[in-house]
Amino acid sequence: MTVARDRLIREAASRGKYAPLYRYLSARTGSRWRTTFVEIETILGFDLPDSARLYRPWWSNQKKDGGHSHALAWRAAGWKTRQVDLEAETLEFVHAEEEPALPAMTAGEKAFDLDEFWPVIPGDAWPQDFAVSREQIYDEAGRLTGGPQDEAGSRRRDVS
Repeated sequence: MTVARDRLIREAASRGKYAPLYRYLSARTGSRWRTTFVEIETILGFDLPDSARLYRPWWSNQKKDGGHSHALAWRAAGWKTRQVDLEAETLEFVHAEEEPALPAMTAGEKAFDLDEFWPVIPGDAWPQDFAVSREQIYDEAGRLTGGPQDEAGSRRRDVS
């Protein structure tokens, strides 16, 4: 990203609806911040939309140079979300530079953050009769493995 584009993104984040969160995170010291939705609403001065409480993807970390205005606010300030718990209405912000490195990839593989594509969901959020883990669906490189097998050996297709 060019210096000019980076400046424009920070300016947009500082003027947008979520600018109070951008300013707060930009000024915050430390590498981690465990917080609540209510605390974020206090910083913003307005209630989060219902979708923030209903859908984990609302909290996803989109690329710094695009995406939704709320994600732009924390990404432009140099932070990422982690450990979003919709039931407890808590999450953690982590300085993007403090993130653990992704595992080394082989030639032709593209590195990505699995939490951006498959958000963490607390165990009790799944339907009671649904038993599957991310490890059963994806390998260490984030490639789809095909998922768990049922007793008959056929692949499960109904995950809703």
